[in-house]
Amino acid sequence: MAEQKTPEVKGYLRNFMLNVPESIYKCSGIKIFGRRIKAVLFSTDVSIIRNTNADAVIAVYPFTPQPVITQAVTIAADVPVFVGVGGGLTQGPRVLNLALHAEFQGAIGVVVNAPTKNDIIKSLKETIDIPVVVTVASAETDIAARLEAGADILNVSAAGKTAEVVSGIREKYPDVPIIATGGPTDETILATIEAGANAITWTPPSNGEVFKDIMAAYRNGQAHPDY
Repeated sequence: MAEQKTPEVKGYLRNFMLNVPESIYKCSGIKIFGRRIKAVLFSTDVSIIRNTNADAVIAVYPFTPQPVITQAVTIAADVPVFVGVGGGLTQGPRVLNLALHAEFQGAIGVVVNAPTKNDIIKSLKETIDIPVVVTVASAETDIAARLEAGADILNVSAAGKTAEVVSGIREKYPDVPIIATGGPTDETILATIEAGANAITWTPPSNGEVFKDIMAAYRNGQAHPDY
């Protein structure tokens, strides 16, 4: 039987959106509660979140996590949301409280930062019923201890060494689910997938960058550009 072509339905106004790189779809994806997730948008900007074709959103940011931000993102998103609940500046019982609140608000998973202590990860597993995603920032991370504590998914964010770190994890732990940053090009995305990442986080252009292109076209009397 010949492979069927996937039908696509578009509108006019909503046709202008940010599309994740096609290369991301070469990864296996991670099934969470029956839903396969491959492309994960790294953003807390609700206008970007509402205008992208990513499979999920990872809402982590460099400030103390606040439930009102989680609420804004989960309301705006029409896809699952992974919510950052601390682990760096924010530690201890507050992480557990934020995680439980995120689950009540509809998050599909919670993300903790690299400095999070293993006893907190263990407590998270005892407190919530959604996946605990643990960020891995370097090859020095004790992955065995993270998994023993209860990490469900590893989120590798090691800058230019991400693919190398993913490869090292995959060699020792062939079945652990891995989300990883894909980098800026198709080549870096594919290298990360080949290293063993199951899903890829993608950083979209900012509102300012998108506006810059639109306004440049308008100033030159051109039509609204595609993106």
